[in-house]
Amino acid sequence: MPKLKVLSAKDIFAILASFGFAVESQKGSHVKLQRMIVGLKQTLTVPNHPELDKGTVKGIYNQTKKYIAESDLQKHFYTD
Repeated sequence: MPKLKVLSAKDIFAILASFGFAVESQKGSHVKLQRMIVGLKQTLTVPNHPELDKGTVKGIYNQTKKYIAESDLQKHFYTD
């Protein structure tokens, strides 16, 4: 059974950038990432920390599934 990877905010930013998300703004330690798809603005918020708790990574994964197919995301967030 695949396990959730331990990721940093920098890792998450790189993953989301590969899907077209870019940093829009930052307030405190939270970074807002956005992309435009067919005229629709898609927004995700990620805490900017060196290492994220697994629960936080799972929350980001679930939030991201609204915009990106789970089959495309799984290899980035879970071990083989």
